Amino acid sequence: MSIDPKASTPTWPMPPEGGYTADDLDRLPNLPPHTELIDGSLVFVSPQTVFHTRAIDFFNWQLQSLAPAQFEVVREFTIDIDRQNRPEPDVVVVREDVVEDPDQTRFPAEAVLLAIEVVSPESVSRDRETKPMKYARAKIQHYWRVENENGKAVVHAFELEPTTGTYTSVGIFRERMKVDAPFPADLDLTAIKPRRGRSE
Repeated sequence: MSIDPKASTPTWPMPPEGGYTADDLDRLPNLPPHTELIDGSLVFVSPQTVFHTRAIDFFNWQLQSLAPAQFEVVREFTIDIDRQNRPEPDVVVVREDVVEDPDQTRFPAEAVLLAIEVVSPESVSRDRETKPMKYARAKIQHYWRVENENGKAVVHAFELEPTTGTYTSVGIFRERMKVDAPFPADLDLTAIKPRRGRSE
């Protein structure tokens, strides 16, 4: 009689041949919150910092108050780029007609007007290199990358250049961000800080 210990069942999902697909994100059981699909691979999010959370809250609420009625602003929601890519920007601005029902789990990339990523230590290369390439390929017109610079928010704003299909910088913003596109916005970036510091 064998007394060898039984092999434990793997706890991590095993990718199928060819990688996962966008539909798999809705079918796989027990995925951690905010799991993304990048090039057919699952990407799990590490615990977020206070800066990251406050930056997402700031852009979500500020843009909700400024966006024209034909747009919706949604935080941490996946978008379909293609069969093997379903990233989750930290904040998206989409056409309101694609917000169909309370049970939907993703938006089509062609309906996205603006994608915002708040950079975390573990997401630097994805947010600076991988995701902008994919968002540009999906023809998302505007991309904002928010960086933590010694506790203060710096926003790198990009717009799609139609002739090259790549992003071009439209500004690097500290303290105040004033833009006309995708709609007029005048944002006080110094508000992205702990509440106790706002009256100082």
